[in-house]
Amino acid sequence: MMEPNKAPHILNTSATLFGLCYVVLTSLKALKIDRETLMDEFTTVSMFLFITSCLLSFLSIRGKKKSAAYERVAEYVFLGGLLALFVTTVFIVFNVIH
Repeated sequence: MMEPNKAPHILNTSATLFGLCYVVLTSLKALKIDRETLMDEFTTVSMFLFITSCLLSFLSIRGKKKSAAYERVAEYVFLGGLLALFVTTVFIVFNVIH
């Protein structure tokens, strides 16, 4: 049984979450509260992971030889980005980030 191709889904979702993080980071800079919290650092880490996931999933779609390996790595990097966003959200909810 063949596994379904997850790369297009990873590409779409990670690009969307990258855009969301970009809006959050821009808002923090515009409101000038980026120096008061660590939220911009956590958001930047998430952005880096999501854009890396985008690139790897794109390479998986376009590549022939290593597409399964790119897809697997993109999946793990995407999961890392989700975990970074989750930790940031938990910190915000419990007012840990100052």
